[in-house]
Amino acid sequence: MNTMDIQSYIDGVLNRERRMVSKTITLIESSLAAHQDMARRIIDSLLPHTGKAVRFGITGVPGVGKSTFIESIGMTLVQDGHRVAVLAVDPSSRRSGGSVLADKTRMEKLAAEPHAFIRPSPSGGALGGVARKTRETMLICEAAGYDVIIVETVGVGQSETTVASMVDFFLVLMLAGAGDELQGIKKGILELADGIAITKADGDNVAKARKAARTYDNALHFLRPASPVWIPPVLTCSAVDRTGIREIWQAVLSHRKKLSDSGELAQKRQQQALDWMWSLIEEGLKYRFNQNPEVKKHLPKLTRGVEKGTTAPTIAAEELLFFLDN
Repeated sequence: MNTMDIQSYIDGVLNRERRMVSKTITLIESSLAAHQDMARRIIDSLLPHTGKAVRFGITGVPGVGKSTFIESIGMTLVQDGHRVAVLAVDPSSRRSGGSVLADKTRMEKLAAEPHAFIRPSPSGGALGGVARKTRETMLICEAAGYDVIIVETVGVGQSETTVASMVDFFLVLMLAGAGDELQGIKKGILELADGIAITKADGDNVAKARKAARTYDNALHFLRPASPVWIPPVLTCSAVDRTGIREIWQAVLSHRKKLSDSGELAQKRQQQALDWMWSLIEEGLKYRFNQNPEVKKHLPKLTRGVEKGTTAPTIAAEELLFFLDN
């Protein structure tokens, strides 16, 4: 690939050509070394055109209606003149390529909008690789003029922390259920939340949703807020009736303004960039370690020694790491 090929990708993204945006994302998802080298150069050239979008992360318990909510808020934003990109982080799906791909059929209206762009996470792969490609996809979408980037977590466990580490505002969607409202949600996710929204607050469920909101609001008071200038709100909404959607968006904008004014948003973005760099270094070191010929040669023997108890894990690790110096 020559410089002209790389420039055609850069120009296509900056000119907001939808087909070239998709092609560029496909290129960064490729594992071929030549493609990876091109992707790095493209991202580097696009970097000055990124950073202005609202980065908005969304997670939720199963059955909460994430796709309906994303379509509802996405359509509201598009109608208000925004350009919206929806991305997914899903390390668990090897077949469908992430719930967004499966849910595209449920997001028919948003998918048909010329100012909306929906992209599933790469199918398969470890969380680190998927998250890296999602971060790069986010930058491409920003360079292509999308001013709201919605990142959905569709995996479980660590993927919530990963998405929270790449967005400005992290929203947790919850259901109003019977019994203990806090059941099924980990304290760690509540600590990540910049806001909580109780979904399906319509019809007979309105009173239940309000009660659930009070429960979560009380629970949040026991946690130390991540920011001294922001207390996470607990809101209710109905994606079907489109009620409460604008209030949630206003909370996102209010959070952005307060963190911008205090300088926290810039600090947060800087820290996220550094964290990303270190995660790439760790990923690169692990790859080089596994590809090292001497490591490949001695690893089976040392592994067996550790398993049998004839070699101490510390000795085995030191020997294997020594090969990287040669």
